[in-house]
Amino acid sequence: MASVRRYTETEMRVIFERASQAQPEGERPAPVSAGDLTLEELQTIGHEVGIPAELVADAAKLLDQPPPAQIARRLVGLPIGVGRIVELHRRLTEEEWERLVGELRVTFDARGIVRHEGSLRQWTNGNLQVFLEPSGSGHRLRLRTVSANGRGLIQMGSVLLVGSGVLALAYGLAGVLGDRAAPLVLMAVGGMAAIVLAAVRLPRWARERARQMDLIAAAAKDLSE
Repeated sequence: MASVRRYTETEMRVIFERASQAQPEGERPAPVSAGDLTLEELQTIGHEVGIPAELVADAAKLLDQPPPAQIARRLVGLPIGVGRIVELHRRLTEEEWERLVGELRVTFDARGIVRHEGSLRQWTNGNLQVFLEPSGSGHRLRLRTVSANGRGLIQMGSVLLVGSGVLALAYGLAGVLGDRAAPLVLMAVGGMAAIVLAAVRLPRWARERARQMDLIAAAAKDLSE
């Protein structure tokens, strides 16, 4: 037998706050306090203070929505890509999508390009891509980006390091390594410097992109409430 979901007092306050905000200003009741309750018990309390049961259920459904799924791409252990997947309980209107685009432009400080392909809506700015797609009765918001500069530094550094090692081995077998050691050392140092630079920049870049995407995820959920 499946267990019945019980809501804590903190969760209950959030539910009643959201449910009461969906009512006209003059009909909003005073806050309610209670312990751990089921949805049916919350609806009973809501009825007693003038909040329709369906508004309580809708608010509880929002509370039970899973957090945005986090996506990360790594190269040699360093983050080169960041992403989020946000499930919305209903489909956004065209006006709400335009408001979300406004949030995107402010948050990422970029105008970007807006496209519509059937029921798919997207906003892109270089490697930064945001998609709004149908998902059941709601919408799914996908955000993803890749650091081309960081990936390029890692790839260049790896090529220089591997190349210097291969050449050192070849020159060593040919007995001419001593005459050509200096260029190989410079080559290896350059490769290491590129990787170190990526290691310094990429974590900070990934944290900032993740923070911005979390802001957009929160804005999208607010619009869908």
